[in-house]
Amino acid sequence: MSSPPPLRAIQAFEAFGRLGSVTAAAADLGVTVGAVSQQIRKLEEVLGLQLVERRGRTIALTARGGQYHAELVAAFDLLRAAHDRLERARLNRLLTISALPSLATKWIGAHLFDWQTAHPLANVRLVGNDAEPVFGVDPVDFRLTYGDLGARLAHRTELFTDWVVPACSPGLLARHAPATPADILAAPLLGIEWDRHQGAAPTWSAWAALIGAPHRGKAGEVTFSLSSAAIDAAINGRGFVLAQLAMASQDIAAGRLVVPFDIRLKLGNPYYLAWDPAALDKPFAPELKAWLLVLARRHRAGASPGQE
Repeated sequence: MSSPPPLRAIQAFEAFGRLGSVTAAAADLGVTVGAVSQQIRKLEEVLGLQLVERRGRTIALTARGGQYHAELVAAFDLLRAAHDRLERARLNRLLTISALPSLATKWIGAHLFDWQTAHPLANVRLVGNDAEPVFGVDPVDFRLTYGDLGARLAHRTELFTDWVVPACSPGLLARHAPATPADILAAPLLGIEWDRHQGAAPTWSAWAALIGAPHRGKAGEVTFSLSSAAIDAAINGRGFVLAQLAMASQDIAAGRLVVPFDIRLKLGNPYYLAWDPAALDKPFAPELKAWLLVLARRHRAGASPGQE
C-alpha cells in the first residue's frame, strides 16, 4: 500500500483551491510562494495525477484536481468545525459541577457562593445527580461522588472520608434529653438507606455497636434515601439523625442541630473529586479545582473525633 500524501502538501493544495492562487495560498499558510508550488508538485508526484494546469497567466485546477479538492474541502470543514467547537468549549466561562444530590445541597452548595463572590467573572452550574456523568459526552466539568463510583473514574483525587454524629433539633432534645449515649437509641430515629450502587449508608446498628449498646432494630424508624432529607427532618424535630459532618456542620454551628454526645462513626468509603481533563483549559477551572481541594482539606482537619 502506498504511503499517504504529506499533510503539508495537502494543506497547500487545499489552500490553493480554496483561494484560487498560489500567492493567496502562501499568505494564508504563512509560507513562500515557492513552498506552495513545491508542495503541490510533491502531492502530484505521490498521487500520480496532474492536479493543476497553467491557463495563460493563471494556474487552475484540472478536472481531477477539482474532484480531489472537493473531497478535501469536506474533510477540512470537519477539522475546522472540530477546532471551533474545542475553542468555544475552552473559552466557555460556564463551569458545571455534578454532585450526588445531598453533597450538592448540603456541602458544596453551602460554600459555592463564597467562591463565586471571589470570581465574579466565572459562571458555575451545580447539578445534583445520582447518575455518573460520562466526561467528554455529558456537559460536566467536575464530579463529586462517593466510594466505588469515584474510584472507577480515570482522572480523580480523594477528597475526604466523612464522619457521622447523632444530632437532633433543640426542641427534640428538650423533650428527649438523653442521660447517656445509649438513651439516644430509645428516641425517635431517622434512618438512611442509599442506593445499592452507592454502598452502605451509616446505620444506627453500627453506631450502637460503636458505643457498645443494644439496638432495637428498624422498628419505628423513618428511613430516607437522601442524607440531606434526613438532616432536614431532624432540623424539623422529627428525630435523631446520624448526620454527616460535611453536610451538617453549618446547621450545627447555627444551632439548628445539636449533638448531645459527640461520638463519631466513620463512613466506609471516601468521597472523590473527578474531572474532565479538557475542562481544565477553561477560564477559572484550575482555580475551582484547587478551591474544592482546599475545602476538602479543611473538612478533613476538623471532622476527626475530638476536633470539631
